Amino acid sequence: MPESRVVRLALVQMSCLDDPESNVEIALQQISKAAECGANIVCLQEVFNTRYPCQQEDHTQFDLAEPIPGPTSQRLQAAAKQHEVVVTCSLFERRTHGLYHNTAVTFDADGEMVGFYRKMHIPDDPLYYEKFYFTPGDRGFTVAKTRYGTLGIGVCWDQWYPEAARLFALRGAEILLYPTAIGWIHEEKAEFGENQHQAWETAMRAHAIANGVFVGACNRVGTEDGLQFWGNSFVANPNGLVLKRASNEVEELLMVECDLAELDV
Repeated sequence: MPESRVVRLALVQMSCLDDPESNVEIALQQISKAAECGANIVCLQEVFNTRYPCQQEDHTQFDLAEPIPGPTSQRLQAAAKQHEVVVTCSLFERRTHGLYHNTAVTFDADGEMVGFYRKMHIPDDPLYYEKFYFTPGDRGFTVAKTRYGTLGIGVCWDQWYPEAARLFALRGAEILLYPTAIGWIHEEKAEFGENQHQAWETAMRAHAIANGVFVGACNRVGTEDGLQFWGNSFVANPNGLVLKRASNEVEELLMVECDLAELDV
């Protein structure tokens, strides 16, 4: 049996407020709390600092985007360094005038930016009009090599694609993390809700099994206009077993121990 390499992973499942500054403050508090609880890696949800912006095609929503480095990413960087934890999340990136991405950034425990991935798979579904907002990524399926392990960070819709998971794994990822904003459309929930959630979780558990890695999905929770985000953030081990799952109704800090030695068993 290989020597134990236990990494303590924290997923921050949040409900988002109208005020981005309040969301950032809550996230920073949760990073601090996770560190106090012994976390090594903290994952925030997709575009954690705003309410989900893509329920309609609205040019004013571009005002929520910011450059990277920028105000929010710099505060996360400082928090990672202060608490000596790895911090990863996705942000609405303003690359230049008229060019925007959904971008995952990862800061190592010393504050260095070690991961920068732009979401590749962009949905265009009712209330998920992301093609209006986000240009597909142009940096490939890059990994983040951190103090506590190598991470492959996909963003939400990427989580459905086995090719993305395999490419992260081939580049050395030991943990796949998916910052996420997925939920039920109100009028569809009764008929399709349970199947939609089960398909989402099963797809990622399959990535864990097929690639022999840990997988964590950090989803938002709460109702925003036409969507009820279903939470249920979870972490699965390399056999696809769900180690822990959050509520589908309330905010939660999900803490899970991942022994990376299991990858070689």
